[in-house]
Amino acid sequence: MAIISDAFRNVYDLAFQKSPIILVGGIAANTLGGMLPIVALGGQALGAVQGALTNGVSTDDFFATYVPIPGSTLINQQIATYPFANQAVAANSTIQQPLTISLRMIAPVKDTAGYLTKLAIWTSLQNSLVAHNAAGGLYHIATPWYIYTNCLLQSITDTTGGEGRQQQIMAQWDFVQPLVTQMQANSAYNSLMSKLSSGAQVTPSTTAGTSIWSSAATAVGSAAQNAVSNVTNLAGVVNQYLSSPL
Repeated sequence: MAIISDAFRNVYDLAFQKSPIILVGGIAANTLGGMLPIVALGGQALGAVQGALTNGVSTDDFFATYVPIPGSTLINQQIATYPFANQAVAANSTIQQPLTISLRMIAPVKDTAGYLTKLAIWTSLQNSLVAHNAAGGLYHIATPWYIYTNCLLQSITDTTGGEGRQQQIMAQWDFVQPLVTQMQANSAYNSLMSKLSSGAQVTPSTTAGTSIWSSAATAVGSAAQNAVSNVTNLAGVVNQYLSSPL
């Protein structure tokens, strides 16, 4: 029973404390599933591999631990303050706001070799994240109460205090989950542009509050057929008038 309990604890630590940040798209676009865990950047998993070779797999051997910072939002709405038609409308008018999530990264040096590899790991991590952001990459953030998907990385700030002798071992990661992601916006934009480029038009449907797209080519074709039919009928009338005796 103790072995099963330890296994569950290791899975929990790995998912929510050791590698809760997943890179999506960007530099991870060509990886399996288009996602890349944060421990795969900058050689952060090197310590875990070394520990696994000597003492077996342990989550304590990972480079850093991530802890959610109090203040993250699950629901964020702003009460509208513009003029309203009546009080009943004003009481229920809200505007949805983006969600925010912050993590504290704790990465102390654990042995003598760590002092030599710290600079290389952090430099590689910074370069990888800059390239990921420049390529339009997003982030999934796993926390014990909610998984924030398609987030943007806002900043990484040194928050190391003076209680220890080591310097720059804590960093705050700030993420924002936008209301509409770039992929969703591109999908909506491409759908709309394809309809507009094909000459489609919006016509009211029988269902209230909805509309349907109908092809303008059909409408134009029907009008053209009617025009041709009218011209043919008119030509017949003229021919009949000219051929009739005076």
